[in-house]
Amino acid sequence: MAIERLLKDDATEEKGERARMASFIGAMAIADLVKTTLGPKGMDKILQSTGRGRSVTVTNDGATILKSLHIDNPAAKVLVDISKVQDDEVGDGTTSVVVLAGELLREAEKLINVKIHPMTIIAGYRMAAECARDALSKRAMNNKDDQEKYRADLLKIATTTLCSKILAQDKEHFATLAVDAVLRLKGSTNLESIQIIKKPGGSLSDSFLDEGFILDKKIGIGQPKRIENAKILVANTAMDTDKVKIYGARVRVDSMAKVAQIEAAEKEKMREKVQKIVAHGINCFVNRQLIYNFPEELFAEAGVLAIEHADFDGIERLALVTGGEIASTFDNPDSVKLGQCKCIEEIMIGEDKLIHFSGVAMGQACTIVLRGASSHVLDEAERSLHDALCVLSQTVNDSRVIYGGGWPEMVMTREVDELARQTPGKKSHAIEAFSRALRVIPTTIADNAGLDSAELVSRLRAAHHQSDSTAGIDVISGDVGDMDKLGISEAFKVKQAVLLSATEAAEMILRVDEIISCAPRKREDRM
Repeated sequence: MAIERLLKDDATEEKGERARMASFIGAMAIADLVKTTLGPKGMDKILQSTGRGRSVTVTNDGATILKSLHIDNPAAKVLVDISKVQDDEVGDGTTSVVVLAGELLREAEKLINVKIHPMTIIAGYRMAAECARDALSKRAMNNKDDQEKYRADLLKIATTTLCSKILAQDKEHFATLAVDAVLRLKGSTNLESIQIIKKPGGSLSDSFLDEGFILDKKIGIGQPKRIENAKILVANTAMDTDKVKIYGARVRVDSMAKVAQIEAAEKEKMREKVQKIVAHGINCFVNRQLIYNFPEELFAEAGVLAIEHADFDGIERLALVTGGEIASTFDNPDSVKLGQCKCIEEIMIGEDKLIHFSGVAMGQACTIVLRGASSHVLDEAERSLHDALCVLSQTVNDSRVIYGGGWPEMVMTREVDELARQTPGKKSHAIEAFSRALRVIPTTIADNAGLDSAELVSRLRAAHHQSDSTAGIDVISGDVGDMDKLGISEAFKVKQAVLLSATEAAEMILRVDEIISCAPRKREDRM
């Protein structure tokens, strides 16, 4: 009874077996939840938030699904975290990570039931993960030096990533978009200079890639609609001083004429500011705040294109892309860096007018305009495209490529099984379990496609026992296919991240033997 009094009232603790059961069950439940979204024939989930507006998200992206869940189980939270990290780190493979970790735990549970200590299992898993990673890196291909092949590799990777998403219908189109956009980055993984604009209307195949930058604004009234060789000043400053701005100011005047004088003085002040801005020798002025009609008139007279109220992302990106800086004071024109671009014009996309900056200083910048039937479709398309862009930009850095479609898992299983045979002691059980868990990914891909997974996976295993086979699951024909001919490849970096994160997460949950949840704070009665 002593321990009961150690913790506060209402605090609960789960010990040993029960704690482990709770964490295993939570983790497996999460894995089963996203399992059905895996692979080219995976299904989507609708997430409806209970907040205001009851917004609905339709998605296939593992990380997005798990991010939106409110979970109580501590072990499940660990899985949600790894999928988030996978999303930030490499962008794709968010579902695979969770499925693999869940499977590792399911296998571990069987081993614990036959009285193998968790630490033994962890040691085995570690060995297996190392072995699997080596097996993969031995079989990875690298075509960095051959431009043609390298581009083809990137295209294949993009197509494979998009296969399981909503964009699968037009995957060639979008893969080309993504590859073009990423190759413009010339090796940086900074995706900020690729801007994605979503415009409802049209169909997904109307989406296009535009070199240059598109700002979602209209051009002001009475101003030039097209400017060549533009010099752009990007600013964040108030252009609405035609009323007294001192807070709570009171001005006593003895006649209406004096009011007119105050107004005239303010207009004068504004005119000076506009002259200072025009003195930079610019012909385009983009401001983050409002521009009143008086200064707008002055800009129009000076032949300067003034754009007001551009949103903050747009402004930062515009400054980045045109090579300018965001200014807020205009007293010394020499110190302000102006942005430059060849041509500014107004374009129409669907119903909306947008401003298009082409020939920008930073050649890496481009804009992808997505068209689609509804906002849900567009959101999901953006997520899918973002996945593809992330994976590609990672691949540009680490250009090793492997086949997809369950091929990497089978390669790893084969090596891991080999290791299990050579390892003495109880660890070998854990290593075998690891290889069984790896096999679940091709199994799930086949299951989601409604194929006979047991049959297919055993045939795959047989095929992989001849060395250097390129066999994987071909979901379209429902058979074991040649991944090389089908052009299904994945980035080595993604698979490696999946393997290591899943193993680490499983390890972490395996180490748990007690869960203590503290009592909720009581609300005092404020009477």
